[in-house]
Amino acid sequence: MKRQSRSFEIALAALVCAVGAASLTLGSFVDFLLAMGYMIAVFALMVLLTKRLVRGYLLAYAGMVILAFLFTGFAMGIFQLLPFVAFFGLHPLANWFQREYTKKKPLHLLWFILKAVWFDLSLWLAWIVLQEFLGLTQMRWYAFVEENFFLLLFLGGTLVFAVYDYMIFLCQRAADGVMRRLRR
Repeated sequence: MKRQSRSFEIALAALVCAVGAASLTLGSFVDFLLAMGYMIAVFALMVLLTKRLVRGYLLAYAGMVILAFLFTGFAMGIFQLLPFVAFFGLHPLANWFQREYTKKKPLHLLWFILKAVWFDLSLWLAWIVLQEFLGLTQMRWYAFVEENFFLLLFLGGTLVFAVYDYMIFLCQRAADGVMRRLRR
């Protein structure tokens, strides 16, 4: 595969950064679009990985987060963008490293375990930070969640992560296929 020039990498990273920052900002202001904003930002970042532009990915990720914080206001943005900053924005990069540099099956299992623990810890961090902000302590089911928190977190979170991880691998494969067709 032909190596891309630095100017192409920076231009593509800037474009991805703009799309991601806009989607995260819109998701922060319109609550029911927040998850879609996360996914659009993640899919935009995947475009850089189809071209193997890891530095561009990191540049776009950093710019996306900084711009989203600036557009939403740091106080509001930290609460709504915390899951993206802690996990969702970096997860496709971890998958790319796994796919590129891991050939043996036991190492794939180790990657999965490490990413699942990372996901669960990100959920735990989000729960600690967001439970008061979102008013979850006044909900009827809060006592049940508090009693069984770690069981729900590690069992439920790992099951949800297994599906999410598989779907992100499929999305990256689809993005690779689209970019391959566009090159012709």
